[in-house]
Amino acid sequence: MKKSYIPTTSIISHFESIEDPRIERRKQHKLKDIFFITLCASICGADSWVAIETFGKAKEAWFTKLLSLQNGIPSHDTFGNVFSMINTEEFCHCFSRWVDDLRQVSKLDIISIDGKCLRRSLDANSNKAAIYMVSAWSSRNQLVLGQQRVDDKSNEITAIPKLLAQLDIAGSVITIDAMGCQTKVAEEIIDGEADYMLSLKGNQGTLHDDVTCFFESEQTSPPVGFKSIDGDHGRIEQRTVRASSDIEWLKERHPHWCGLRSIVAVTAERECKSGNKSEETRYFISSLDVTDPSRLGYIVRAHWGIENNLHWVLDYAFNEDSNRARKGNSAANMAVVRHIALNLIKADTSSKIGIKNRRLKAGWDNDYLEKILMGK
Repeated sequence: MKKSYIPTTSIISHFESIEDPRIERRKQHKLKDIFFITLCASICGADSWVAIETFGKAKEAWFTKLLSLQNGIPSHDTFGNVFSMINTEEFCHCFSRWVDDLRQVSKLDIISIDGKCLRRSLDANSNKAAIYMVSAWSSRNQLVLGQQRVDDKSNEITAIPKLLAQLDIAGSVITIDAMGCQTKVAEEIIDGEADYMLSLKGNQGTLHDDVTCFFESEQTSPPVGFKSIDGDHGRIEQRTVRASSDIEWLKERHPHWCGLRSIVAVTAERECKSGNKSEETRYFISSLDVTDPSRLGYIVRAHWGIENNLHWVLDYAFNEDSNRARKGNSAANMAVVRHIALNLIKADTSSKIGIKNRRLKAGWDNDYLEKILMGK
């Protein structure tokens, strides 16, 4: 008798709507079995098709208790071929629906959006460019909320609205770097009943220049509304926040920015033990008011969570930059699998060890793997 196992119904059920791309007569393994073995392998430290097959065979007795493996563990070629053909758009939408069951929606949430290059997906022999994935990170939940592959002949500007359309962003604050500072993106956020904090750089031309001049002028620059000092990694950093909602002049010059209510300047002054000093000021446009400058500073700083808690972890703990999946959609689809695995591993609060060692522990301990899969 097979063991009743929650993951095979709860997790897999969210992905069962994905169309099986294989020819019917050639199917030797169920799509959901291939997906489940791949997910378990990814959780446990297997980062290549050969490693996934090897992991599956090492755990074949365990998988046989859970799945209908009439033809045993698939080969590494089968894993690679199937994931190269799965529709990434479908996969991403299923992922977002699954995360909705894990996430606690909160008006206090900060959702950061940023892109990442899958470096080893570059295939010079086939003249195939590296794949970019744009992801959304929940600061409050510490979860990947969704991702969108950037079209080969496009860029992050077109991917961000598609990603926003997948998410429930109502009541949240969306932070995006300068690439996403676009009128269409701002409109999508406001239509989704959320607020935005968008970084400004030269790609917005006169808007950036106007905001810079406002804060650099002694006549118009508002006083410092909030100051913080941090000491870490052998340096001291002082951050100051200036913000203004007196921007009717700016809205007249740039009338197409939906929901624009304020502009923000954050200046970071750093001093290292060596005595070297640096100063940088970054500018933002926002739909938020300026009544709480400390919150504005917190929101700006929270954006780096997607870099430190997602992108860095994927590179360090999942070796994402070394992953050589290239065929078809395999690189993008495996990026989604890694996001699923990371969300499940992060949800485990019983273990104090890092993500990399949790992966190893799950590979060694079936009970711990089951605990991660069940989200307990």
